[in-house]
Amino acid sequence: MSCLPNSYLIISCSGFFLTQVLSQGQVQPGQCAFYDECGRNPSVGPALIPPIVPCLSYSPARVLRGWHYRKLKSVCPMLDRGEGKTHACCSIKQLFSLELSLTLSQAVLMRCPACADNFAHLHCINTCSPNQTQTVNVTETTNLTVAGVEREVVVGYQAYLSTTFAEGSFQSCQNVRMPATGGFAIASMCGRYGAKLCTAQRWYDFQGDSSNGLAPLDIDFKLIQPGDTVGVPKGMIPYNGQILRCNETTSTGGVTCSCQDCLQSCPVMPPPPMPAEPFRLMGTDGFLVISILLLCLLLIAFLLYLVVSCWVHAKGRKDEESGKGKMSAKDENWNAVTQPLIDPSEVTCTDKNSLAAQEFLGSLFQKWGTLMASHPLKVLLAAAIVVAIFATGLMYIELTTDPVELWSAPNSRARREKDFHDKNFDPFFRTNQLILTAPGRKGHIYDSLLFGKHNFSGILDKDLLTQLLELQTKLQNIEFWSEDLNRTASLKDVCFAPLNPSNSSLTDCAVNSLLQYFQNSLANLNAKVNSTKLGETKEVDWRDHFIYCVNSPLSFKDITGLDMSCMADYGAPVFPFLAVGGYENDDFTNAEALILTFSLNNYGRDDPKFKLALQWEQIFLNIVQEYQRDPSNNFTFAYMAERSLEDEINRTTSEDIPIFMISYLVIFIYIAVALGEYSSFKRILVDSKFLVGLGGILVVGCSVLASMGFFAWVGVPSSLVILQVVPFLVLAVGADNIFIFVLEYQRDMRRPGESRENQIGRVLGNVAPSMLLCSLSESICFFLGALSTMPAVKSFALYAALAVLMDFILQMTAFVALLSLDARRQDSSRCELVCCVTVGTPRPTKPNEGLLLPLMRKYYAPVLLHPITRIAVMVVFVVMFCGCIFLMFHVKVGLDQELAMPQGSYMLEYFKYLYKYFEVGIPTYFVTTKGFNFTTAAGMNAVCSSVGCDQFSLTQKIQYATEYPELSYLAIPANSWVDDYIDWINPGSKCCRLYTIGANKGDFCPATEANNLCKKCLDESPNGVVRPSVDNFNGFLPDFLGNRPDLNCPKGGLGAYDKAVVIENGEIVATRFMAYHTSLTNSQEFTAALQKARELAEKITISMRKVPGTSPDFEVFPYTMTYAFYEQYLTIVPEGLFNISLCLLPTFVVCCLLLGMDLRSGLLNLLTIIMITVDTVGVMTLWGIDYNAVALINLVTAVGISVEFVSHLTRSFALSIKLTHVERAKEATANMGSAVFAGVAMTNLPGIIVLAFAKAQLIQIFFFRLNLIITLLGMVHGLIFLPVLLSYFGPGVNKAVLLKLQQSEEKARQETEMRHNCHGHLNGYYNAGYEHDAKSDLTSANHSTDYAEPYEIKAKETEGEERIDQF
Repeated sequence: MSCLPNSYLIISCSGFFLTQVLSQGQVQPGQCAFYDECGRNPSVGPALIPPIVPCLSYSPARVLRGWHYRKLKSVCPMLDRGEGKTHACCSIKQLFSLELSLTLSQAVLMRCPACADNFAHLHCINTCSPNQTQTVNVTETTNLTVAGVEREVVVGYQAYLSTTFAEGSFQSCQNVRMPATGGFAIASMCGRYGAKLCTAQRWYDFQGDSSNGLAPLDIDFKLIQPGDTVGVPKGMIPYNGQILRCNETTSTGGVTCSCQDCLQSCPVMPPPPMPAEPFRLMGTDGFLVISILLLCLLLIAFLLYLVVSCWVHAKGRKDEESGKGKMSAKDENWNAVTQPLIDPSEVTCTDKNSLAAQEFLGSLFQKWGTLMASHPLKVLLAAAIVVAIFATGLMYIELTTDPVELWSAPNSRARREKDFHDKNFDPFFRTNQLILTAPGRKGHIYDSLLFGKHNFSGILDKDLLTQLLELQTKLQNIEFWSEDLNRTASLKDVCFAPLNPSNSSLTDCAVNSLLQYFQNSLANLNAKVNSTKLGETKEVDWRDHFIYCVNSPLSFKDITGLDMSCMADYGAPVFPFLAVGGYENDDFTNAEALILTFSLNNYGRDDPKFKLALQWEQIFLNIVQEYQRDPSNNFTFAYMAERSLEDEINRTTSEDIPIFMISYLVIFIYIAVALGEYSSFKRILVDSKFLVGLGGILVVGCSVLASMGFFAWVGVPSSLVILQVVPFLVLAVGADNIFIFVLEYQRDMRRPGESRENQIGRVLGNVAPSMLLCSLSESICFFLGALSTMPAVKSFALYAALAVLMDFILQMTAFVALLSLDARRQDSSRCELVCCVTVGTPRPTKPNEGLLLPLMRKYYAPVLLHPITRIAVMVVFVVMFCGCIFLMFHVKVGLDQELAMPQGSYMLEYFKYLYKYFEVGIPTYFVTTKGFNFTTAAGMNAVCSSVGCDQFSLTQKIQYATEYPELSYLAIPANSWVDDYIDWINPGSKCCRLYTIGANKGDFCPATEANNLCKKCLDESPNGVVRPSVDNFNGFLPDFLGNRPDLNCPKGGLGAYDKAVVIENGEIVATRFMAYHTSLTNSQEFTAALQKARELAEKITISMRKVPGTSPDFEVFPYTMTYAFYEQYLTIVPEGLFNISLCLLPTFVVCCLLLGMDLRSGLLNLLTIIMITVDTVGVMTLWGIDYNAVALINLVTAVGISVEFVSHLTRSFALSIKLTHVERAKEATANMGSAVFAGVAMTNLPGIIVLAFAKAQLIQIFFFRLNLIITLLGMVHGLIFLPVLLSYFGPGVNKAVLLKLQQSEEKARQETEMRHNCHGHLNGYYNAGYEHDAKSDLTSANHSTDYAEPYEIKAKETEGEERIDQF
């Protein structure tokens, strides 16, 4: 934050140095009331400039000649009537004093020549008018001994002005700006009223108040309406000279004032376009209308489908009754159930491809599984070695915690702009802040002698201020031992000291608080003085000084009689919005909060002083927290240090690690318990799957470690999001595959003569194609997601893609080997945890169905696929989908920073106070790059906003934007080093001078040096427009940037601009202009502020590139700390659509390819996943979950998890050979749905529920809430909607399968006849688990057709043997 200690003074020395006595003479033209200087005013205490008063003198006005005349013509040109013809009432000494006084005022008013002339006009008339007695009435004199002679001097008079002249003069100065602060010059010239409440009378009253430290005597300005004589002494004529409007040229050739300083000079500007209205149709929400229309369209289409199906069914029945049709049964979808004979010519290419793909994959995985199961120890050892090799990369892992590094792409615009800014300018200083309130404390009414009655809120209490001073002093005096410095360090070693950065003391440190109005002095706070006004005497205390300072923070001396400065002890002003908060309409005495801010330098992390700053901030936090616990503390407050955000994030991460561990433990326990067979209590330790479950968890863990290690090797950084989300995702995918594999194995019976290893291989051949379908879809999905420009999303996608792929590979190797070892143990009836103990109870020969499969086959699937239920399901899900489309367009985009904090964090209270009590937002810089020539007149005019500048210059455009803060999000215009440099170098000020004698001759001469030692840098400009030459511009710029501002030269650039201009080899390569945003309270406002600032900067860039000599790649861009983080929200919607679309693509392609180009299955699979994603975003809106990068990562995860819920079931349906759609849907729902429910839904839900107890709000919202939504929606779509959808629109039975079935059936019949003929009876053994007759294959729920041997026709089952449905 720039520190601008400019003494924007009101040089109100109206009757500055006036002359002789008005002896009891009459008021008449050509007469003086006073003349010459008679010494110091004895009634004025400490003053900022010597209060020299005139001698009372009634005498004729003097004729001016020679040097006297030329001086008058220079100082008061409006009184010039020609040499020998000009009369005046001021001596040469008075003219020099008047010139000095006007020079101080011109430092802030010369931006507008008309204003400066009008201001000089007034004081020239009071001091030098030849008709002085007609406008000035001496009211108070005193005796003063001068050179041994007692003289009567004037210490007070009345000045009579016409309101026409007074109001015109005031209006010409009312809007003159102070570039360094962005405020108005009039604010420092109107005392307690400030710019907003200032009027002409109040302006003149302040100028005539000798207590302001600038006026040498009291002047009572009487503003008289034209023609009004009431109260006007006889003979007096209120002065009504010619006034210049600010848009008029001066008599000396000065040009009109600029738009920024004069509203009348502004071009007619159309108001900026209002924000786009919400999308509306037919007078209501357009998205609602579209959603309703889509709903009606889908429902009508579905109804039409049902009507057509019913008509086809009725027609078929009529044909049967008339004998035209073939007798056939119908299912609930009116599909024929009679199985016709398939002619080879009827088999399509797609059916053949599907059959070939399934046979190839089944055979391949069967051989692979047998190999892995045959050498389990070797496989486990090899897998461990591979994982270990990958995992060794973890020693090089980089964990990114910087939000900018996480969410802003290195080549993004915001990052490039941030890098440019940080390379050329100092980074933002470190803020350490307290916001203090006193709720419930009663306020009081203070009847001020000077300012009238004011209500003081409870927080503005002297006792509380004294306590705050004690706390502030304690914090300022923090000391600690530094190992790096090998000495005791303190605040001065790390503080931001804008006016003395090289050799700072404690009083040079930028500490902003209300107490700085009293220079952090208890004596000043306790100061009191009796003051008299209008005959009334009252006590004046700290409250009067406070009222004065909050309205005139740039004053070096108040007018209360306390004679105290408002400037901070480090030399800068403290603007009221930095000292108090919670007020309305600048009613500062009703403020509800006090603000205390310590600013530290921001060092690079490799700088030794960075550690010092952290140490100081930690002690700061310790003291503040101890103070908060102190029962004697009367404040309720919030606080923060610069390190607080990172500290709290790290704290919540470490505190929530146990929650994640418990979550994974719950999942592990569930898997271990759910995988067990539990045929009898005695065999519970044998049939449990504790080690298999543990192995599955280890496989997931190893895949994650391998992925992280590999990417650490190649230099892809990790993040906390990866550590938290990727294991959860891989566990969801891995657990599903584990359940499908293990449950298929448990439901299978070993064939005669088949080894355990061959059985495992055969089972793997059945299920692995489905596992491959899901894993490959998800892995490709995430690899494509790595095309994202967002670093966190990109790294997450890469880590997740490889982890899912590694998980599949380890399942195909290590887990198969582990299951083989466990099968051997179980065959030997050895206990799981104590392998040396065996159980005598034999293993049952009947396969284990478990509880879920019979329930789903007997109850759930029939109810779900009942005709009425199916219609209801379709209607409900279509309504839900259309409703969520509507909600999706109303989801909020953004991530509020307080969500990164854990519950109970002190930072949450700080954010609450910040948004409630702060009146102004964060500063923002408009930065210029290399390629613009500031040294030319055209270059300066394109940037500045004072007299002679372009109406649409850089600073002027920013000024226009601040007039509409609700649209531009800019509250305070930009400061301008160019404007202040022009004012500083202007010969009308006292700032830029050169020594004329001595050893320093020709060097820069500070304003504190005597006038006779120095000369001005430049000559006067005839039109008032000062533009230094290129050589002068470059030569004096370093002096300006190093000049400390003071009373004599308030325009010095040290502190305000010394870090704002970067010069390399004599060329300006970067500059910045600081403005302030409005108070921004949420991510939507931060994002909108960024967008508007960029739009404004783009307009500025276009106009400045038109200046001759400007490089075509020159650019102006806005920058503040938050832009790099919030930039993502400008593009996150299209970025999210792109990433999710890339993830959806492989789910369709892979499904089609692995099912032999089955486009219908692929489309239905894709449709369901899209519905899950859309419904997830819709429910996010209902549950208050904003859409942001963290949500996007979870939505990408949702696509992956949805694949698990959907693809297994789709493939199961597609490969089923049941005769009707409904029967196939029942089979798929019972067999595969039970595994998906147990493996995905029930695996995720317990772990997700545990996350509800995490302290971090991010985890609660984006991991608990969002993952719960994803899992529940995935489950209901996969287990409710998808079976119904398939029953209506699923693909037909694969005719290639039926043809092979017929051929196998015929072959089996012939072989049976041959054996019967040869032996006369049937010999053989039939295994109930895998042999079925042809009829059974066509009518039962046999699911063996789903995998490697789906089309092998089994012999007829032995009568009475039990069988189960396989996957």
